[in-house]
Amino acid sequence: MRIAIIGLGEVGRCYAKALHAAGYQLSLCDARPAPAASELATTWALPIQTSVGAWLQECEWVLSCVTGSHARTVAEQCLEHMRQGSTLCDLTTASPDTKRAAAKLAEAQSVRYVDVAIMGAISLSLEKTPLLASGAGSTDFAQVLAKANGNVRVIDGGAAGDAIALKILRSVFTKGMEALSVELLMAAEAQGVREKLYAQLRDIDETPLRTFIDMLVRTHVIHARRRAHEVHDAAAEMAKHGLPSVVLSGVEKRFAKTIAGLDAKAPAQTEPTIDESLVWLLAQARQS
Repeated sequence: MRIAIIGLGEVGRCYAKALHAAGYQLSLCDARPAPAASELATTWALPIQTSVGAWLQECEWVLSCVTGSHARTVAEQCLEHMRQGSTLCDLTTASPDTKRAAAKLAEAQSVRYVDVAIMGAISLSLEKTPLLASGAGSTDFAQVLAKANGNVRVIDGGAAGDAIALKILRSVFTKGMEALSVELLMAAEAQGVREKLYAQLRDIDETPLRTFIDMLVRTHVIHARRRAHEVHDAAAEMAKHGLPSVVLSGVEKRFAKTIAGLDAKAPAQTEPTIDESLVWLLAQARQS
């Protein structure tokens, strides 16, 4: 089996090494290979192609490891030369819409397209870095990488674009929590109550994450007005300790939008489910 690696930056070199060690035949491509890429290719006595071309006909798999800004162009160029039945795996950070568009182009050429989202730091875990895959050929991709000690989780029934979309959404949660946690622990430390705070958060820690975030959204559309006052008071308290909150100003804006929606048209249900709450919130967002 021959696999092409397009782009020999950190990601491309990482998987090239793992796949080569696993016994796969490789074709390498980089428009401007760095010294580390050239050294690797020399070690293996392999040429580095500087552009895609007819040589891709020899490859059953093509791994695009270029930057996200070049993902669409590289996909289009590869698809001009890839043979029917082969698979293009996009490991770039391109947007969900870009990957969905590329998947349609691939389907028109009878080429499978796998959307691959890198869910960790390649520099730390190398080929064992968690990958999330969606789209046609994802299961086969996972099997190929498994032979090279890869770590691929396939989204059941997932279409191209879903993997990168989920990575971005996960970042919304984790980076938002990161910013909030920084402010929270700074304020707690300044008041000498950080250890006591951990004890007060124990009930949250013992609640399944899905249950907790669904509860927050369900009750948000009922209690946003009251909770907005609590947010305002919390922000004032932090400012009093010389730690004005950056995060809570955005939280206040979120609550204000919900309150404006409630003033215009409250949910029909007195205790909406999570599905009903999201339908209402999305309707209000699209009207504003």
